[in-house]
Amino acid sequence: MLDKVSLCPDYNTTWQTKESVLQVSRGRKPQDKRRQLVDLKRLLTQCASSASNGDILAAEQTLGTIRSQSSPHGDGTQRLAHYIATAIEARIHGTGTTLYADSCMMGISFADTLKAYQSYFTAVPFQRMSNIFANKAIYRQTMGATKLHIIDFGISYGFQWPCIIQAFSVRPGGSPYLRITGIDFPEPGFLPSKRVAKTGTCLSDYCKRFNIPFEYNCIAKKWDSIQLEDLKIVEGERLVVNCLYKLRQVPDETALESGPRNVVLKLIKRINPELLVLGVLNGSYNSAFFKARFRDALAHFSNLSDMFEATLAHEDKSRLIIEQIMLAKDAINVIACEGTARVERPEKYERWTSRIMKAGFMQTPLPREILAEVQGKVRLQYNKKFLVREDNNWMLQGWNGRVIYALSLWKPVQQ
Repeated sequence: MLDKVSLCPDYNTTWQTKESVLQVSRGRKPQDKRRQLVDLKRLLTQCASSASNGDILAAEQTLGTIRSQSSPHGDGTQRLAHYIATAIEARIHGTGTTLYADSCMMGISFADTLKAYQSYFTAVPFQRMSNIFANKAIYRQTMGATKLHIIDFGISYGFQWPCIIQAFSVRPGGSPYLRITGIDFPEPGFLPSKRVAKTGTCLSDYCKRFNIPFEYNCIAKKWDSIQLEDLKIVEGERLVVNCLYKLRQVPDETALESGPRNVVLKLIKRINPELLVLGVLNGSYNSAFFKARFRDALAHFSNLSDMFEATLAHEDKSRLIIEQIMLAKDAINVIACEGTARVERPEKYERWTSRIMKAGFMQTPLPREILAEVQGKVRLQYNKKFLVREDNNWMLQGWNGRVIYALSLWKPVQQ
């Protein structure tokens, strides 16, 4: 199962492509017309406005109507309404921080998580295409390296790396000595680095399987507290930094005056990698004003909900897990949490351009052949509403005309 999520289709005959996507899409359940009695999105906006104005009675009355028309097992709109209503209710009762912490510790087994990610990777191209683009860019940049150190900010389960490990195993001239520093946020409880360490064990097993010399360094702490010495950089090794879609959870200057997000970028500049692969969630729901933030968040989550409805099997348990991870949990944080407890703080990719340049990096052109390969795979293997295009050296991915993720390549400016 892990192979299906992590390994390259070129080497892995179990990878499911277009046929499985079509099978998933046919699994949708017809909408329950009896429930379509109200405009749920209008009611959600009305409810959030009442809550923001302090009219708790009106907000709770509207919540009652939404609850009667929504369900985590309904169609896309009903599921969306259920998750957003839960977040608004938590905001009203001041339980957002606790509820978000609970959602981060959901008791989902590793096997169920793998099944969910397999369904997601098969039906939705975002993560798989990001991994393909990043890995090929890194492979291309480090041709001929005998010692390679990849520093991955936000490594999570490490699903990205087995594919490049495979590629190194058949590289002309032999594989480099590979070091990966896996960085992620500490988990709550007594074992803050448990998942990051387990990722290292898994990657070590893959390297043994493909006969790649390997070393792993595990870091689980607040990213702005990481020191250069923690990274254990060795003279003579080629350095690459990979950071896909997690930097949005590092507080920016609107949350803390110290600006931890910029502190992390300064650390990456001090690392002086020959390549920085940066992926960002293209979101605008980071306003200090709740009504504006709710409006933008609702648009974003509505787009995700529509995408899940069109591409993931209706009764599949994996869909519920993916919605919990990517929609319900994030909605609680964005809508029900404030101050430093609100960790979901995305920015538009255009703003990231100026932020990264200010940190001392210059953007490099996207490799045209890799971009063309990604576009071809999405066109042939996924729903026609998915988009992949280029804008100012950003590879943009989205659904139904709306950009959701953006990826770009950077190099430090030499002083």
